[in-house]
Formats: sequence, C-alpha cells, structure tokens
Amino acid sequence: MTSVHTSAPAPARGRAAGRAPGTVDGPAERPIVWSMLSRAVAVPLILGLVCFLPAVIAAQPGTGVRDTAYWLQLVLTCYAGARLATMILSTRRRLLQGVFWMFVYIAMGVAPFAQVVIGQTPTPVVGPRQDLITAISMVLVGCAAYDLGALLASRRPLRRRKPSSRSWGPALAHPVRLRLLVLLAFTASAFYVMKVGGPAVFFTSRQEINETVAASGVAAEGSNVGSAFLKGFGQVPALLALLFYTRRLATSRRARRSPSTVLVWVALGALNLVVNNPISNARYWFLTVLLAFVFTALPSSAAVYRTVLTTGVVGALVIFPYADRFRYDDGAQRPAEAASVFEPLVTKDYDQMVMFANTISWVDTRGHTYGRQLTGSALFFVPRALWSGKPEDTGVRVGQWMGLRMTNLSAPLWTEFWVDAGASGMIGGMALIGYAAARTDRRYALAVTRAGPGPASVLAIAAPLIAGYTFILLRGPLLQAAGKLAIAALCLLLLSTFREQRRVRRRR
Repeated sequence: MTSVHTSAPAPARGRAAGRAPGTVDGPAERPIVWSMLSRAVAVPLILGLVCFLPAVIAAQPGTGVRDTAYWLQLVLTCYAGARLATMILSTRRRLLQGVFWMFVYIAMGVAPFAQVVIGQTPTPVVGPRQDLITAISMVLVGCAAYDLGALLASRRPLRRRKPSSRSWGPALAHPVRLRLLVLLAFTASAFYVMKVGGPAVFFTSRQEINETVAASGVAAEGSNVGSAFLKGFGQVPALLALLFYTRRLATSRRARRSPSTVLVWVALGALNLVVNNPISNARYWFLTVLLAFVFTALPSSAAVYRTVLTTGVVGALVIFPYADRFRYDDGAQRPAEAASVFEPLVTKDYDQMVMFANTISWVDTRGHTYGRQLTGSALFFVPRALWSGKPEDTGVRVGQWMGLRMTNLSAPLWTEFWVDAGASGMIGGMALIGYAAARTDRRYALAVTRAGPGPASVLAIAAPLIAGYTFILLRGPLLQAAGKLAIAALCLLLLSTFREQRRVRRRR
C-alpha cells in the first residue's frame, strides 16, 4: 500500500496571517495609506490634545487660583489627552478603552480645568479646597490603576480552545430566541407607547414623557422601579433587536438578499425612531444608541473608530451642552447662549469633579458605607416598599446633604468606589475595570474578523453597546444606570447559546 502525502496547508491570508499557533493576537496589519496618514496626523493630534487645548484654557480670563488643584488638574488633562491620542492612533480598535479615555479627557480633564481657571463650578464646592485637591489626585490615581489593569490584561495572551465536544464555544444568538427577542421588542415597546399616550408624545419633550409616565400610575410614590422597568423594556429590547439585525445585514450577503430580514430591520428601525429618538430621551442614552449602532454597522472600520474618538472631543465641547434643547417644553426651555465656547463647561453638565470633592466632604462627616451603595445599585429592582432602607442615588444623597433643591447630580464611578471602600477600594475597582475592558476589547477585535464566530456573535453586539453605555456608567450614579444595563444583560443571556460550535465540530 502506497502512502498518500497531503500537502501542507497554505498560509492563512488577511488578518490571520502571522499569528502564533494557538493565539488570536497576531501582528496588526495596517494599510499603507493609513500608515502614511498616521505619521502626518500623530504630532498635530498629540500636540492639540496634550498642549494646545490645555494652553488655550489656561489663557482664559477668570478668577481661578493657580494652586495645587490647578497644577494637578493640568497634569490630569494632559495625561488623559495623551492616552486618548494613543487610543486614536492605535492600530487596533479598542472600543471600551477609547470611550473611557474620551470621557476622562472631557469630563474629568478639560471641563474641570476650565472651571479651575475661570473660577466657576456647576455646583458649589461646600468643603475645603483640600477636598478638591484630593478628588483630582484620586481621579489621577484611578486612571493610573485603570492603565495598570489594562497592561496586565495585555500581558495575558488570548488562546484558541482546542476543538472538543466537551468545550463551550463563544456566545451566539440562537435563531429562534432572536425571533422571540424581536417579538418582545415590538410587544414591550407597543405597551410603552400606549402607556404614555401614543407615538406623538415621543416627539414633544423629555419633560412631557416623564410627566406622562408619572401620571400613568406605573411609578409608586418614592420609588422609580416601575417607571425604570417600563422605559427599560420599552427601549432596550428594541435596540438590541435592531443591532442584531444590523449585524446580520452588514456581515451576511445571504441576509441582505432575504426580503423578510430586510423588512424586519426596517420595522425595527422605525420602532427605534419612536422610542429611542433624541427628542424624548436623555442625551447620554441617545449617545449609547448612536455609538452602538455605528460600531455594529461598521465593526471593522478603523476610520470610523478614529473618527468617533476624534470628533467626540469637539462634539462634547460644542454640541453636547446644547443637545438638551428638547428636555423641557417651550415654556421652560433654557436659553442656548454662551459668550465663550468654554462657558458651558463651567455652567452645566460637567459637575463630575466637584461632585467628587463634595462626596469626599460628605464621607468625612458621615463615614464610608462599606458596600451599601453598591449593593443598592446591584439590587435596583427591589421596590422601596419591600426594602425600606434601600439606599438612594449617591448623587441624591450628597445633594440633600448639601442642601440643594435640585439633587439630580452626577456621581462618577470613582465616587461610587470611594463612598463604599475609600482609596484602596477605588484603586482596586478601577484596576479591575481596566483589566476587564482590555480583555473585552481584544476578544471583540477577534469576534468581528472572519476568524470570529460570524454574524450571530453576541460579543460583537455587547461590546459596542457597553462602549456607548460607558458614558452613563462613568457619569453615574450607578443606581440610575443599573436598570437598562441589567435588562440588556438579561436579554443577551436569554438569547445566547454556547452549543452551536459543538454541532459544527461534529459535522466537520
């Protein structure tokens, strides 16, 4: 019997070429055009984020004192600018890390620096100046811890699992469960629309929506659990279903040739235009919807990723402060006027740093809560009627202690960790988040390639959604942010299957 020799397999093409055996992280391939373009824009971009914009702010007239807080804030701004530039110029798309540094650069860097220079803050700082210095220092330390966690994640290689009938594959959207998600989306959104009085209400103002929900009897007095579930299930399943069908159309030629798939996608798009439009929803939520859709529709576009991060800085300075035009009705609409482009940074929206300082003052008088606030956020779904001592939003509690009438204040993620566990808990928490973000980014980069799980990949949907929702999580309070995030996690868990790879391997 003569032996038959099979030829060695041809080397992998495209992104898979050059990878080490058993690993999924190979050398990134850069188009020649972008390589040349990156050299041309690298220096201006870094100088603009790290030097030019901080220098322009420092030259603004104001009554600010150039003390320790001023210099620490300048260091934080430059550090965040350098890291953001690194994310933009990176050859790999790092969604979660890129959005994190964009938020830090604007909300914890540029805006507070402008407040220190001009001498005005969105909310008063009730404690001593030292508390503001401590807040800036802790944000800087937390960012370093985040970087350390991301560095540790990069040191650990991602390895492919050997084909085995006993091993679990990546999470995939089960076809039948995906159809059930579409059915849930239309049913829950229809109930939400009817409960608030019809589709026309969604094109008036956020104030009208909130008043209608309050009058519907869904929300009990002193508890927002009912309204949170009504809005969450009315909006989140519709968004998830649209994202899954968008990915199918973007990655599958067969899906684009299917009239039923296209019709369902069009219907879901129309549904989202009603329940998730920018008129009746918070700016941060619409930003989540927009980023999740863009990153899902164009998962492999490095140009889109870099454009989002770059234009996000300009949008946050110029557009975002005025994007709440439809928050109130015509009689209560705030004037959209500003003498300087930096004036909105000291008058509204960007109160994260000063609220951290006020929280430090509040903790100094009341003590740490040792996990109570985070527990309340995790158990957000428990009504106050069943849990009489359920913690309130961290921002609300600090605002009440400050004696403010308007207590809808932010509580950035650094603050949530500080309230419960102090400096050590904040450092550990930020390091853990950095580690998880870096690992997720690397797995997402694989999931959207040809070597990934394909159009049904759950991670290819979850990562863009989390990236957009990062703004809400970082701004806080967590108790307000937990509702929609938990509903999204529940929907993704229920439609996911890990057994598809087993059947594929058996057929092979």
